Amino acid sequence: MLNIHNLSVSFAGEFLFEQITYKISAGDRIGLVGKNGAGKSTMLKVLSGELSPDTGQLAIEKSIKMGFLKQDIDFVQGRTVLEEAYEAFEEIKSLERKMEQINLELASRTDYESDDYTELIQNVSDATQHYQIIGGYNYKADTEKILLGLGFKPDDFNRLTDTFSGGWRMRIELAKLLLQSNDILLLDEPTNHLDIESIIWLEHFLKSYSGAVVIVSHDKMFLDEVTNRTIEISLGKIYDYNKPYSKYLVLREELRVQQLASQKNQAKQIEHTEKLIEKFRSKATKASMAQSLIKKLDKVERIVVDSEDTAVMGIEFPVSVQPGKVVLELEKVGKSYGEKTILKDVNLLVERGVKVAFVGQNGQGKSTLAKLIVDEIQGTGAIKKGHNVQIGYFAQNQAEYLDGEKTLLDTMIDAANATTRPKVRDLLGAFLFQGDDVEKKVKVLSGGERNRLALCKMLLQPFNVLIMDEPTNHLDIKSKNVLKAALAKFEGTLLLVSHDRDFLQGLTDKIYEFRDQKIKEYLGDIDYYLQERQMENMREVEKSSKSIEKKGVSSASSVKANAIDKSNKKNDFETQKKIKALQNKVSNTESKISKLENEIEKMDLQLAENYEEMSTDPEFFSIYEQKKKKVSDLLSTWENLQEELEEYVN
Repeated sequence: MLNIHNLSVSFAGEFLFEQITYKISAGDRIGLVGKNGAGKSTMLKVLSGELSPDTGQLAIEKSIKMGFLKQDIDFVQGRTVLEEAYEAFEEIKSLERKMEQINLELASRTDYESDDYTELIQNVSDATQHYQIIGGYNYKADTEKILLGLGFKPDDFNRLTDTFSGGWRMRIELAKLLLQSNDILLLDEPTNHLDIESIIWLEHFLKSYSGAVVIVSHDKMFLDEVTNRTIEISLGKIYDYNKPYSKYLVLREELRVQQLASQKNQAKQIEHTEKLIEKFRSKATKASMAQSLIKKLDKVERIVVDSEDTAVMGIEFPVSVQPGKVVLELEKVGKSYGEKTILKDVNLLVERGVKVAFVGQNGQGKSTLAKLIVDEIQGTGAIKKGHNVQIGYFAQNQAEYLDGEKTLLDTMIDAANATTRPKVRDLLGAFLFQGDDVEKKVKVLSGGERNRLALCKMLLQPFNVLIMDEPTNHLDIKSKNVLKAALAKFEGTLLLVSHDRDFLQGLTDKIYEFRDQKIKEYLGDIDYYLQERQMENMREVEKSSKSIEKKGVSSASSVKANAIDKSNKKNDFETQKKIKALQNKVSNTESKISKLENEIEKMDLQLAENYEEMSTDPEFFSIYEQKKKKVSDLLSTWENLQEELEEYVN
């Protein structure tokens, strides 16, 4: 379909990639990966014809249609969502105009027996037949189906695109591409503005897509679900394997190990040959043999181990001061924009040290609540901050607040105070901005690099409560892993808005789902939430007597009876209240056990390192035994709570 040969692109005298060759075939679903600034978006622009390479050729089959979803898009104002989506069907819309013109002309003619009239009849017949062949009678239904899949509601169809956020406009553009029946789709970070449900829908769509797809994405789970091939751009080269991302990483590491072993063996052989050359060179009778060995050595193709870009950010989120036990308390909080209510009577209690994720469809109020908490916008109800609470806030569009004309160094210095100003260069270095990089202007940075700078800037201010709204947008996979590890170690309180399932896995201990102006609590991580949501969907299907197939739930038949019984049991208000109380007790007990086990582990380490000193300290052993007994008691309590909870939920 598309052949790329000896492709090179450079900026400011440095090559992003050089002499790259590969091809794209039908059925390829390629994950194009690499660090921020490696040239992924540039590669898509070259493939689409938007950017000309320095060297190389692109050969594409004549009939191939290509669609390109860019990170930044422009919309014509004044169109509704449906009207904008219908722009995907240029040929159909053109044919509709042609048919309308012919029909108007026919209506005004009375020369029914003339050749001209007969020709018009034939023209409208041909146009109608062609209209049917290219899907003219189905495109409106197809459009609505795709828009619904991407999270739009029927009420949204006739709203002007001007009234939607950039994320929702991106969905409209994505819908247009999916409707165009392109042979090759180029998608630049398509999941950045999608919620989890829409990402899952897109995964199913792309897995059954008959054409070729090239996806730039930093969503590991999305890549693993959709792609069957990975191309990584690293240090100006590409590494191309017919594996999804996670399997590619394993395979590439295996190949590097093999290369290292082969290189080591070759080095031994070369060393042995060089010794023979030195030995024979001084003897006249062996001089010809030495020359022969030299020629042989010159012909040896030295094994080169694939270069690996191992540079990663160094992030640590220090807690400024210890806050009170309750850091945030929200009572009947609400927010409306005109007649549209986003949140209504939301109650929320956030205790010190918890890690919470806000999830749900876009437009349900996740970012709105974050902005209300940090006083960026005003709403109704009461928001009380606890004693000593200092909030650090990373907005979804945090990178957009950066001044493009400033250098990286000036951006940091201007945001620093007398205490943090001496640390500016060290912080920039930890975020991979080193040497002359700090003198670059912000406007030349890629999206991921800007996000890194915004994170770096945030660390200049003290905080013990961290609120982050989609912090992983544009960050490469390695940077996301580093950020996740730093947040996992963060000893403060974390409120995280994210759609990235891999990022959320195991990071938070509580999920709040935003839906229909309310929030609902789930005591677990993202996997637990998705499992529970699926079960709830299945119960809704049973209640309404709709077929499981229509809801897209494949495993419902085996759990129908149990789902109905659980639903009836849980619907009782008092039972629901009791279940929630027990779940909170279980969660609190688990937290206490975990804390004590960590303390015991530290004491074990002290004992191992300074046994003689510790053995003479009776207070040490007394505290040690008390902690172990407390863990034993808490485990018994936990078992009893679990048994009681199971009686209600099973």
